[in-house]
Amino acid sequence: MFFNFFLLNLIVLIALSNTAAEFFNDILGAIGLSLSNFQLFDSNDLPKWLGLLIFFLVNDFVQWNTHRLLHRIPWLWNFHKVHHSVKEMGFAAHLRYHWMEPVVYNSIRYIPLAIIANYSAQDVAIVYFFAIAIGHLNHANLGWDYGIFKYIFNNPKMHIWHHAKELPKHVRFGVNYGLTLSIWDYIFKTDYVPHSGRDIELGFKGDEQFPKDFLQQELYPLKTKN
Repeated sequence: MFFNFFLLNLIVLIALSNTAAEFFNDILGAIGLSLSNFQLFDSNDLPKWLGLLIFFLVNDFVQWNTHRLLHRIPWLWNFHKVHHSVKEMGFAAHLRYHWMEPVVYNSIRYIPLAIIANYSAQDVAIVYFFAIAIGHLNHANLGWDYGIFKYIFNNPKMHIWHHAKELPKHVRFGVNYGLTLSIWDYIFKTDYVPHSGRDIELGFKGDEQFPKDFLQQELYPLKTKN
C-alpha cells in the first residue's frame, strides 16, 4: 500500500506523464508537426460534464484493452501475476501489483487521451479518484453486483471471478477484464459470473511456487523466463 499507492503513483503519474509528453512532442517536432495537428477537439469547447464523460470512457476503454494485454502477453503476465497472487479479496488486494503495471498503463493511454482533447489536472484527478474508489469496492469480498447497474459498473461479484484460480473451459486468458466499467466485457463477450463466488479459490495455476515476500515478488518477472 505504501509503495504502490503513495510513492509509485506519485512518481509515475507526474514523472512518467511528463516524460511521455516530451518524448511524443519531440517525435512530432522532428517531422514538423505538433500535437495540435492530431487533436480531435479541445475539452474547453465542450460542456464540463461532456468533456469529463468522454475522457472517462476513452480512458477506461484503453485500460480495459491494456488489462487484456497483461493477460495475453507472457512477459506482461509475469508482472501481472503479482496482483493475481492475492489469496483473499479485500480493498488492500487492489494495491498489490508490480511497479511495472502503472508504467504500462500510463504509457499506452497517454497518446489516445492526448489526441482526443486537452484535459486539465483537475479533470484527471476527478476520473482517477473515482476509478480508485470503484477499484477498492471491486476487490472487497462483498458479493454486491449493484443490481441493474452491474451492466455498466464493474462490481465485487463480477471481479472476484477475474481472480478465480480455475478458469472456465471456454476461455484461455481470463474473464471480466473491466476496471471501472463492466460494459466492455458485456460488449466483447468476456463476461463470466456464474454465481456469487465469495468462497472460490483465488490465484493462478502454479501459484504455489510464486514468491510470498514483497522483494521477491518485485524481482520475479525480471528473473523468470517465459
